Amino acid sequence: MTSYDEVPYPSLSHAQCHPNALATLGILLGLRPAPVEHCRLLEIGCATGSNLLPMALSLPGATFVGLDYSARQIEAAQAAADAVGLNNVTLLYRDIREVTAELGEFDYIVAHGIYSWVPADVREQLMVLCGQNLAPHGLAYVSYNTYPGWHMLGTLRDMMLFHVRGIEDPRERAAEARSLLNFMAESVPTAQRARSALLNAYSAFLKGEMTRLGPKADAFLLHDELEEVNDPVYFWQFMEQAGRHGLQFVTEVDFRGALPSHYAPKVAETFIHKARNVIEQEQYLDFLRSRSFRQTILCHAQQAVQRKITAERLAGCYVASRAVPEAAEPNLNARTVEKFRALDGTVLSIDHPASKAALVILAEQWPQAVPFDTLLDAARARLNTAGGEPVAPQPEDQQVLAVNFLRAFLHSPDLIEVHAAPLPFVLAAGPRPEASAWVRWQAAESGQVTNLRHERVDLDPLNQFLVRRLDGSRGLESLVDLLLAESVAEGKLVVDQDDVKVTDPAQIRAVVSAELQANLRWLASAALLVA
Repeated sequence: MTSYDEVPYPSLSHAQCHPNALATLGILLGLRPAPVEHCRLLEIGCATGSNLLPMALSLPGATFVGLDYSARQIEAAQAAADAVGLNNVTLLYRDIREVTAELGEFDYIVAHGIYSWVPADVREQLMVLCGQNLAPHGLAYVSYNTYPGWHMLGTLRDMMLFHVRGIEDPRERAAEARSLLNFMAESVPTAQRARSALLNAYSAFLKGEMTRLGPKADAFLLHDELEEVNDPVYFWQFMEQAGRHGLQFVTEVDFRGALPSHYAPKVAETFIHKARNVIEQEQYLDFLRSRSFRQTILCHAQQAVQRKITAERLAGCYVASRAVPEAAEPNLNARTVEKFRALDGTVLSIDHPASKAALVILAEQWPQAVPFDTLLDAARARLNTAGGEPVAPQPEDQQVLAVNFLRAFLHSPDLIEVHAAPLPFVLAAGPRPEASAWVRWQAAESGQVTNLRHERVDLDPLNQFLVRRLDGSRGLESLVDLLLAESVAEGKLVVDQDDVKVTDPAQIRAVVSAELQANLRWLASAALLVA
């Protein structure tokens, strides 16, 4: 039995390795990845399926295969797949050293949290697999620990491993490792600034994970820091190995950190002159940032990666934005500057009428993505109904809109999102609201679920109770009856107005009905409801 059978790794969704996210970056870099809706995806190390299965449920026309060397986790994944009625997933208990080309070609290969935590021969086979099983236009995602950042983190790992030597029980190992780390963080003199800052930061991180994940956080500590194998590499070493198998670097998931615009001109200029190629440039940036973790996208060496991203590549994509206008009534028609603020505080100042109108439309449609090719027509129509002097369509509108959106996207994903495919959720609850089957299944066990944007969403107890009942069979009145009979009657939901408990039955029903509709609106805005 492996350590992953004893303490299963917490299986979570990872939006960054969804085929939609991978395809989007491929398209922007001039590649021609397979259409997401009909792709074939392989996940190596799929664990209990919490990353793979929601992908499969939201993309019924695609085919998914999951491999894992933990029989216990594959059994759990199969049980989950059966529970939600998936028929486009194959789950295999398999050592990847036994995988051959006979498994078939895949448009997307995902290996999250595998490379650094397996022996050298398994790492080599992972690259063999990516080389031999990746379709000609395919994209592979691999995450791994990197130097130089892990030189510092490695000292913490060594310290914890020394402290827990001889302890066999996994939970006791995790508890003792935490205890030592907390003690060291409190005891190292603050005069030793670098060491003290590292200990305190990592101790705070682990405490935060425990608060967020509860007992699951122990599994992260056991498998990430205390696992027998944890071998970081330099980026250039990783790419040297990938290159031996006919693979080349496409980009990093967090590619914005490598853009020259994110650095002082002298820093950017130095890297451009010192680095002879993109691999050296990325390695210099890792030195600069003391990077400890990478999420790298690879493709076959024969593909032509075009590293200069042009606005024209937005054509055919879908765009979304959570930025909202600062003004209550922004002036769309005039050539005056309006500011749009994103959730992360980033501000986009813009004076182009069609771009302003497009941003207003996207704010209204959030979190849904709108086809870029039709957004301009919608923006022009909004300008003609916005009041004031009508704005005649300008020939350059499409190019200006694309340039504005691309600049915003490269600056912050909170300003503009780009997607290769539409997102399968609805913005409003229908007469018989229905939550995703995967969300209903997850909510039976946990308050953290995966939405139809492949993001993790935390549900409060009321919404956790509610989504489990949203199977499309109940109308609004029936749902109110359910809440009254179970949540209110059992005291789980207290009905009050202005901090005064409501006792009149008709008034209770009215308050519960209003609360239900508010919660349904929130569930829709969180991308949890399907048509």
